[in-house]
Amino acid sequence: MSKTIAFVMIDRPADWEYGPLAGAAHAWFGVDVVSASIDGTPLTTMGGLTLQPHARLAELDPLEADLWVVPGSALWDEAPAPKAIVAALRVRAAAGRPIAGICGGTRGLAAAGLLDQRAHTSNEPGYLDEVAGYRGKAHYRDAACVSDGGVVTAPGSSPISFAEACLRIVVPEQAEGIAQMKAMFARDFG
Repeated sequence: MSKTIAFVMIDRPADWEYGPLAGAAHAWFGVDVVSASIDGTPLTTMGGLTLQPHARLAELDPLEADLWVVPGSALWDEAPAPKAIVAALRVRAAAGRPIAGICGGTRGLAAAGLLDQRAHTSNEPGYLDEVAGYRGKAHYRDAACVSDGGVVTAPGSSPISFAEACLRIVVPEQAEGIAQMKAMFARDFG
């Protein structure tokens, strides 16, 4: 049975945050990857590339994909989380389906109330404090990546740790391959 990761994006997604996960999941682990934006129109990444989403958010069944990933974007800092994304995240979380957010994408998870009772991280202490309704400050951890109760969070500076944690949810049977992927990227810092 094929596994799927759905990347739920807003304009100006940060290329380096979702790139390692999408590339490794698809090319090395045979996971289908799909992308969605609120209206399905092309997005311009922070790197200036044009990304054509596969679907509109309303076309994604919140319960189907093995993991939903919400990448960062400068727009998460400039405006409240889009209501359509918050609503879809709540539906998915209520069904116990895994969700991951990195960098500004953690603001979407916070707005949906997903971080109020779970250990989590983000870009820095206080980064989520201005998100309307966020009540999870006591559960914040200053870490490269945190996975708690089917929710994965990471700062934008930790795309490899984020990819590793997400892959452990989607393809747990591939632990050896995931470790090899992490070791390959770690050579860059050795």
